[in-house]
Amino acid sequence: VDAVWSDLEPRLAAAAPRRRIRPARWARWLTPTMVPWLATVMSVTLFALLFDLTGSGTGHGPGAGRVPLVLLVAPVLPVLGVAASWSRGLDPACELTASTPRAGLPLVLRRTASVLAVVVPALLTCGWATGVAAGQWLLPSLAFTSSALALGGVVGVTRAAVVLITVWAAVVVAPALATSRTPLVLHTDGLPVWGLILALGTGVVIARKGAYAVPGALR
Repeated sequence: VDAVWSDLEPRLAAAAPRRRIRPARWARWLTPTMVPWLATVMSVTLFALLFDLTGSGTGHGPGAGRVPLVLLVAPVLPVLGVAASWSRGLDPACELTASTPRAGLPLVLRRTASVLAVVVPALLTCGWATGVAAGQWLLPSLAFTSSALALGGVVGVTRAAVVLITVWAAVVVAPALATSRTPLVLHTDGLPVWGLILALGTGVVIARKGAYAVPGALR
């Protein structure tokens, strides 16, 4: 042990001043494993945009042609990034992170904010390009994100994200693509319901903030 330490100590002493602060700051907001997942989310967003721009018909109302794919996937895309930011399977240092004083709800909220800061502007741009109003998907997207975090405190964020995305694909996306009708849940009349879901999800996350400081939330 002494021989190994005598070999490592000079190199650690030389490297520490250059790398002490920046990694610690970045680790509060994201992990390296989030980068490929965010790239995947951006790829899906770009595919949806290209599909809408090159597809035959981009109607926005019931019976007005093809439903914009951007509108259908926008509510659940941020959930993918949130799951990747707090997952045992994707973060090799998850147990170490969960045992640090900065772990818990503040870390979850920082990483969630970093995901939204990347995904939401991209979706806003794609929505503008395809004529989709931000009000149709932004509030549902935030509601889905809060619901994933709320359920994540019980079954794990990754599992919660998989369940929510699967249900959305089966109940909303598949029927919309089959009927070429905008789902009722994405009409502006349903925004108060999405606001209630967002408030409930946020309340559950705050009430169960201690659940995110244990490795079980990383499932």
